[in-house]
Amino acid sequence: MKTKLLRAFLIITMLAIGVVPAVSAGEGGPIVPLEGIPSAETGVITDETPHQWFVEMSGAPVADGNNQLSVKSEQQKFRNDAKKEKIEYQEHYSYDSLWNGFSVSVTTSELGKLSRIPGVKAIYPVMVVSVPQTAPSAVDPELYTALAMTGADVAQSELGYTGTGIKVAVMDTGIDYNHPDLGGCFGAGCRVAKGWDFVGDAYNADDTSPSYNPVPTPDPDPDDCGGHGTHVAGIIGANGAVKGVAPEVTFGAYRVFGCAGSTTDDIMLAAMERAYKDKMQVLNMSIGSPYEWPQSPTAVASSRLVKKGVVVVASIGNNGTNGLYAAGAPGLGDQVIGVASFDNTNVFLPYFEVNGAKIGYVTMTFSPAPPTSGTGEIVDVGLACSPLAVDLTGKVALAARGTCSFALKATNAIAAGADAVLVSNNAPGVFNGTLGAPLANPKPVVGISLADGNFIRAQTAPIMMTWTDQMFSAPSPTGGLISSFSSYGLSPDLALKPDIGAPGGNIYSTYPLELGGYATLSGTSMSSPHVAGAAALLLQALNQPSQHWFRHVDADEVRDVLQNNADPAMWWGAPSLGYLDNVHRQGAGMLRIDKAILATTRVQPGKLSLGDSMKGPITRELEIENSGEADVTYDLSFENALSTGGVITPDFWDSDAVVTFDVPSITVPRHGEKEIEVTITPPTYPVKGQYGGYIILTPRDGSPASRVPFAGFVGDYQSIEVLANPYGLPWLVDFNWNDPVAPFTLVDALNMPYVVVHLDHQSRIFKLEAFNAVTGKSVGKILQLDYMIRNSTSSGVFEFAWDGTTTIKKNKVYTVPNGQYYIKLSVLKALGNSKNPADWETWTSPVFDIARP
Repeated sequence: MKTKLLRAFLIITMLAIGVVPAVSAGEGGPIVPLEGIPSAETGVITDETPHQWFVEMSGAPVADGNNQLSVKSEQQKFRNDAKKEKIEYQEHYSYDSLWNGFSVSVTTSELGKLSRIPGVKAIYPVMVVSVPQTAPSAVDPELYTALAMTGADVAQSELGYTGTGIKVAVMDTGIDYNHPDLGGCFGAGCRVAKGWDFVGDAYNADDTSPSYNPVPTPDPDPDDCGGHGTHVAGIIGANGAVKGVAPEVTFGAYRVFGCAGSTTDDIMLAAMERAYKDKMQVLNMSIGSPYEWPQSPTAVASSRLVKKGVVVVASIGNNGTNGLYAAGAPGLGDQVIGVASFDNTNVFLPYFEVNGAKIGYVTMTFSPAPPTSGTGEIVDVGLACSPLAVDLTGKVALAARGTCSFALKATNAIAAGADAVLVSNNAPGVFNGTLGAPLANPKPVVGISLADGNFIRAQTAPIMMTWTDQMFSAPSPTGGLISSFSSYGLSPDLALKPDIGAPGGNIYSTYPLELGGYATLSGTSMSSPHVAGAAALLLQALNQPSQHWFRHVDADEVRDVLQNNADPAMWWGAPSLGYLDNVHRQGAGMLRIDKAILATTRVQPGKLSLGDSMKGPITRELEIENSGEADVTYDLSFENALSTGGVITPDFWDSDAVVTFDVPSITVPRHGEKEIEVTITPPTYPVKGQYGGYIILTPRDGSPASRVPFAGFVGDYQSIEVLANPYGLPWLVDFNWNDPVAPFTLVDALNMPYVVVHLDHQSRIFKLEAFNAVTGKSVGKILQLDYMIRNSTSSGVFEFAWDGTTTIKKNKVYTVPNGQYYIKLSVLKALGNSKNPADWETWTSPVFDIARP
């Protein structure tokens, strides 16, 4: 008998004895980051099956030209048909403006029945969306350094733009409108002028939480008791002790979280429809669901909002440890600006003093807290990877990073009598280290920068240090680099995502007054509002009659302008090597709103999604618009970024992609346009990898260059296995995930067959079909899902139950008789051709018995 525990133990054992392949740096081989690649892998089987589902109807929503009466009529027919078929489900929301359909709770055994109702176009999972963990901080405001990274400080102080007259919607945990930096009131005439609470304080969609409460209790007061939304709003437009990107915007607050826990993206979709009706001009969503498609309901609705004139900005997600193709919806939407996160240039650190110099440090995980006063002598102990002969009693050891673990260095130093241990980095900047577990003889262990370690070693002995209870602003070792948590693209349909990046790591902003008033938080949640605020500044600039601008900039063209003027960043893994970070991690690069406002060049499209490389070189046209008062000659060039191999776990490669142009340079007349042809020859490696780079247009008049990011897939995209799994999945099991030993009676969910499957990659179609084991003939389709998500880790799974009914012919429901059957699982790969057998993967279950009493 195989149980869940046995299967999990098997997986953990396999991971423990697995051999890690060696890698080598250099052209044509993977490039190794100085630090390990962050990973969320645990090896423990995790059921990730959604509990709620979107049901999309065939008719168009009102935003696409349908009338509300027609939409309502189609939806009522669905309800009537479901009742007639005795389908057990619970309706949560119905939608008509931006999307036509419902969100429902239903078991997977009933899901197939819902899909068979006439008029149902598709079914999609409703994802549970967690609000990022937050923690207040007592440090002084430091949002200004983040504003300087994007040029928002210049846009405000030198160009005079503050976002006045622009309405920005914040879909989040609400806004503490009583905060003086956010206006101090709610309603007409206040800075937080509109809003709605969709859920109530007690709501929490996380069914693993002790405070699980999935029942929303809406009300008209969007006050914030969680903190996240107030922080986001402050980044967009605080105006007080903290000043945001656009300090004079007007807010709409759309609360979709309770005081703690999670929400679901069906509630997000409801909030979008209200923001649309409230005539918001910019919508910021610092939330999202990973592993989805641009065709997911929240992404589609967001793109419809853009077509209706609303600039939609969304975080791309905090799933950087979950590997590639992990970007989230709605940030994946075709017309949405999906935002990555860069770390702030400055961080606040505690410090000790050596000869008057402040030495910032980070306390290692599992270390006790360092003292806040007292002095000691520092003794250099080298690597400290073996027992130390020196007597360190009452002294502080200074060890160098490298060769052995931090725990071993600390253990050796403490065994020699050290009261504390300093570990200096072997690369620029301070670092977050871990001891792995509490030490047997715990003493404070902290990490310091390479420069500070060298400074200390250069002092004349005895080298004395003084602990303090103070903190100071210090350059971040990862400042300006992609944040470790920021999600990777591309989109499952190989669209280039994310679109752009902004500061999101270590951002100081407003917080609810009852929770301290201000806090430092990190996440793509913090980067998205930088872009939303920048969009407000850009819209204000476009409204200025004195501002000479391009002929016209619609909401869907704001992204192009921002991308053209962004600055790509170096690779996080080893900035000194000179490689640009992955385009599918940073998009166009760091937002520069000052350059975007001043730019007289616009290049469209603002990004190039190239698909896979099977057709060879790809030629695209770019339109260059010069809105300046003089002719401009542009020199054309390109620069490759790093590529990645893998699907869930990435490795990193250089690139031999080549971009050629039909002309080496081009002159565009004042107030004129011209087109160029660019041809991208994809790289030859890594196979099944993602690549990218930047097309660069450099004006000869000395003004800033414009860039267009490009990205694609190396090789045949259909070669990625979806059902690949080393643990024996898929399984045909009973309710307890045991191999079936008795016939299934189908009397309830405890007595049905279950298919448990791991999906290593997103799939265009996920289909279950039943077959008579005696005749080998199909007895109908059990379930079909379009645009299926992938699992979050290599040990995540989905499970689907079968109740003995199928669909035959034109959605006719068929109840199979007792007998022997097997189930065939078929997945059509992400961009596969349904008529090409090579683009499908299949699995056939063992034969099992159905014997109803």
